[in-house]
Amino acid sequence: MHTPASMVMGIVFAPLGLVLLFTAAITPQWREGQTRLGMSGPGSLLRSGVKGQGMGVRSGSMEALLLVRSDGLWESCLQVEHSELKQCWPVAGPYQRDPRVHLAQGLVLTSLFLCGTGIVLACIGVRCWTDLPLRGVAATGGLLVVMAGLLSLTALGVYTHNLGRLGMEDPHRGINNSRFPHLSLHPAGSLYFGWLGACLQVLGGSALLFSFKRPRCPTCPSCPELPVCRACRSCPEINIPDTDVYEVSY
Repeated sequence: MHTPASMVMGIVFAPLGLVLLFTAAITPQWREGQTRLGMSGPGSLLRSGVKGQGMGVRSGSMEALLLVRSDGLWESCLQVEHSELKQCWPVAGPYQRDPRVHLAQGLVLTSLFLCGTGIVLACIGVRCWTDLPLRGVAATGGLLVVMAGLLSLTALGVYTHNLGRLGMEDPHRGINNSRFPHLSLHPAGSLYFGWLGACLQVLGGSALLFSFKRPRCPTCPSCPELPVCRACRSCPEINIPDTDVYEVSY
């Protein structure tokens, strides 16, 4: 069968968007920030580990560390720049209790479920191994994928709009932690993966929605008022033979 281009586009973009969104959901780089931590004061365990690796920079007369803090939906990480020293932990504290983070988590999980269900329905509807696709089933799958993409965009929009205020008791002071007095946060790689995946979900689902539109079929010349599909081959006057017949003379 000749699969419609819209179905091919949808069946390719939708899984790709699902993979990108899933990658963004499980990685802890939705936002990140850098700060310098003095070698004197709290955090002796981290400093001792860095000293053991010979890492550290000079800031005037005081040795300092350049730390990179990153947060995801379910995990946060702290890493010393230009070093393999990295520590990750499940989100906790004010960030975990923030209702906007809970909203983003719920929307992303719902989006992943709807997108996966929509892809299964689309694969059943396309039926590349048969002559006629189930257009209604494929289009229903596309509708679920579009809804998943819209939920993803909503979650990403809420997170991005409040990125600098998530988990902060006082947004004007930054993160409420003495170890990160001047931590400025900005979008990170996982957030961009999420935006790309959500857009691909919307595009793929929209392409599958075109499956509702059936192709125009030629009508029978003897009965022009009755539409006839070529795949049904119900009208002998428009029937196309499967084999060519040649007359051979000796």
